[in-house]
Amino acid sequence: MEYVNKLKVFNDPVHGFISIPNELIFDIIQHPYFQRLRRICQTGLTEMVYPGAKHSRFHHALGAMHLTEKAVDILRAKNIEISEAEKNGVLCAILLHDVGHGPFSHTLEHTIMEGLVHERISLHIMEELNHEFKGQLDLAIQIFKGEYPRKFLTQLVSSQLDMDRLDYLKRDSFYTGVVEGNINPDRIISTLNVCDDELVIDSKGIYSVEKYLAARMFMYWQVYNHKSSFTAEVILTQVLRRAKELSRMGIHLFATDAFRYFLQNNLNLEMKEKLEQFTRLDDSDIWASLKQWQYHDDIILSTLSKMIINRKLPISKIYNQPEANEVLDAYQQEIAEKLTIEDASYFVHQSTIRVTPYDKDYSPIKVLGKDKSLTEISASPLQILSHHLLIPIEKYHICYLDVKKI
Repeated sequence: MEYVNKLKVFNDPVHGFISIPNELIFDIIQHPYFQRLRRICQTGLTEMVYPGAKHSRFHHALGAMHLTEKAVDILRAKNIEISEAEKNGVLCAILLHDVGHGPFSHTLEHTIMEGLVHERISLHIMEELNHEFKGQLDLAIQIFKGEYPRKFLTQLVSSQLDMDRLDYLKRDSFYTGVVEGNINPDRIISTLNVCDDELVIDSKGIYSVEKYLAARMFMYWQVYNHKSSFTAEVILTQVLRRAKELSRMGIHLFATDAFRYFLQNNLNLEMKEKLEQFTRLDDSDIWASLKQWQYHDDIILSTLSKMIINRKLPISKIYNQPEANEVLDAYQQEIAEKLTIEDASYFVHQSTIRVTPYDKDYSPIKVLGKDKSLTEISASPLQILSHHLLIPIEKYHICYLDVKKI
């Protein structure tokens, strides 16, 4: 049998060289479930605004694993005892934390994949892989589910200061070119510590963490909730809504077998079959369908599909107050008359966008003083930003089809 070197190295433009820690992780990366992440864009339709944002969830998962390994090494250097089994468990957990994301993940979750959120799918896929790898992911699953008694290991995977966020902020900032989101993960990781089995930061790291919290806020408003990329996601939601309605009516639509499975709403079948179909889905299924649907006889489906394929997005605005229902109804009536359709709700949409930069009630970030005292970051006498970042920011997004351009 040919020898395969499983301790390979990835050259990552964000973090530099990323090494594979062991053969189990190599085998997980090589698995088709994980390789699928190469074909799923990390930031959905953000590329409609930032053309460089084409990086994949595969990139992100490797980066998050790399940062987690750095964090474990730092904590060990501070005399935090972490066994090899625990290290391997947390590395596998962070590597697989996004394996349940589908194409345009959040959009699909709210339309054709009712009741199947990516966290739940990730767990089911991890359990399937654990069966294949004969129980080697038992500890990873415990950490992922928050059932392992050493809480800080779960916090490295999921918290307000986890390695997932540290990677995606740095990575998304890099690929979009939005410098306001750039952070220094190495500095933050160097200040991590553990107290009472909880992940904390040394007091010297407070300003780096505050910069990270502010950068996350700016990325939400400048990238993730940018009015045009948000509009593109809304339109994709409406495309899928219409496609699902037509499929339920028995109207034939072009779709791959896996995509058709979900369009036809066969969600009452057992999870194993759902997972089998889900793991065949990636961005190409959706893009190929949109390319075909733009020529469909249904004017609603074709118009919506063309908007995304040709990036002819509707008018979009951000307001501090919601638009009155009478105004939205007037837009709908005008569009309905122009397109000669009865239901123009597909083309007029208002959303509430709410961002809380830092939520001290969810996995609060705690600062470890030199006297070993613990203080929640917004209450620390050293903080300069955290107290202000507790305030939720709420805005209203509206988009509607410009009838003058039809």
